[in-house]
This record gives sequence, structure tokens and C-alpha cells, in this order.
Amino acid sequence: MDLNTVTDVRDARRQEPWRPGDAWLGGGTYLFSEPQPHLRRLVDLSRMGWEPLTHRADGSLEIAATCTVAQLSRFGRSSRAAAAPLFEQCCRAFLASFKIWNMATVGGNLCNGLPAGPMISLTAALDGECLLRAQDGSLRRVKVVDFITGAGRKDLAEGELLRSVTLPARALRCRTAFRQASLYGLGRSGALVTGTLDPVDGSMAVTISAATVRPFRFWFPLPPDAERLRQAVESTVAEDDWFDDIHGLPAWRRHMGLRLAEEVRRELTRPQAAEARREPTRPGTQEDPR
Repeated sequence: MDLNTVTDVRDARRQEPWRPGDAWLGGGTYLFSEPQPHLRRLVDLSRMGWEPLTHRADGSLEIAATCTVAQLSRFGRSSRAAAAPLFEQCCRAFLASFKIWNMATVGGNLCNGLPAGPMISLTAALDGECLLRAQDGSLRRVKVVDFITGAGRKDLAEGELLRSVTLPARALRCRTAFRQASLYGLGRSGALVTGTLDPVDGSMAVTISAATVRPFRFWFPLPPDAERLRQAVESTVAEDDWFDDIHGLPAWRRHMGLRLAEEVRRELTRPQAAEARREPTRPGTQEDPR
């Protein structure tokens, strides 16, 4: 897409004053996918030199906003962390070409705020925290589940930059489960549910995304039974929180969200020895009750 209203591209390292019509440029896979008539200048982050993935002394993992999906996928395949499989599973939920994988960034996916954003699903599931930098240089931190406030909406002020997302060490040590459903074999996620089981205290978290306008993360001090999990979801996710678009009606998304959440709960409460013998399966597509 030729952005014919853009008159200038600036290097973000110059730290010039923000002005109306500016936009941060990461990988550009969204910016250049459709017209952006409100934009006049792009501020390019590609030369900032941020390390894509950094292990901190406390065991946490910092993911730079400019880290690409391809880089994150390679990390997931090589990492020995218990939660590593979830990285590749969420990357695969992108359903994008290798060209997109090598350009699309984690930060861009979060800042788009789309319900089906798989980097949102990943970082919300692992209790990620965003580091945001304002134009005056001040920093603030906000959880991913609070950063995304609705479909395409996020807690991001004018000119504010998403610098990175940090995943805590404890989350990386968790056993994980993943379920995804789409109306089509290679379609956009209609529901994506993840789960984590903490090996230290036995707590469990179940995160519902794609089916809802924003990610919902449910934490339990001990694994819940099916009824308690269902009640937690139904009492928290309001009727208008279930997303509605051509990729699925709210009623179908609610059904799949609850169904996949229960599948995740069962997988994580199943003894690991039995789980190792179970053949891996991928949920099939479901009919949309239109």
C-alpha cells in the first residue's frame, strides 16, 4: 500500500518532538496493509538497536517491541523453559506467510489491539507487563491484560511508545496448555484459550482471547473444578465482551471459549505421565450458528 499522505520518515533515535499525524513504524505489516489517511510522518524504530530477547538476572524475559515473530518463534523452539511450547503455538496462530513473520513485530501486534492478536494471547497468558515510555521520557508499567482495553483499543497515550514486554520468571516455569478454534481451516482465531499451571504453589491461570474484545485472565490459587471455572468466566465476561465479526458470532465465540477453557483445565489437571502418552490433537473447525 502506497501511503501517499506520508511526507516524511524520521529516525526514532533523533527523538524529535511528536506532532499530529505521527506514527511509530515497527515492521509496518499493518501500516502498509491499508490506507492511513490521517498519517503525515512515520517515526522508524528499526534502527534503535534493541536486543530482541533479553534474559534478566531475576529469570524474567524481556521481549523488545521490535522483536519479530520469526525471532520469537526461534526462541520458543530452542528454549528449555517449561512454557516454551506456548511461544511457538501462539506464533503459529498468526497464520501468516514467512515474509510477514520476518517483519511483523511483537509490539505492533499488541498496539493494534485486535482480539485475535496472538502476541496479545501469549503475553497475557504469561502475565506479561508492558513498559511504556512517554514523550517526556517518563516510564510506566501496565499488565498486558490491562493494556488492551477493547477491540483495537489500548492504554496508550498520544506519542507514547511501547518499549518492551517482560514475562516473569515464574510464568516461564509453568506448564502450559493451548487451544484454538476457527471457522475455517486456516482462518483467523475465533477463540484462543491458554492455561498455565504453577509448579511451585499449584495455582492455575486460564486466559481467554480472540473470542473476547480483550483478553481475560482468570487466576485460581488451586485448580478449579469445571463448575467454578465456568462461573468465573460467566460472571466476569459480559455479554457485549464476546466479539462479533465475520469470523464468528458472539454466541459461537462464547460456546467455544467455555468449551476450550474446560479442555485446558482438564489437560492441566491431568497427571503429566498420562499427558505424555496422549496423542497431540488440534481442535477442528466448528460451524458458526448463523
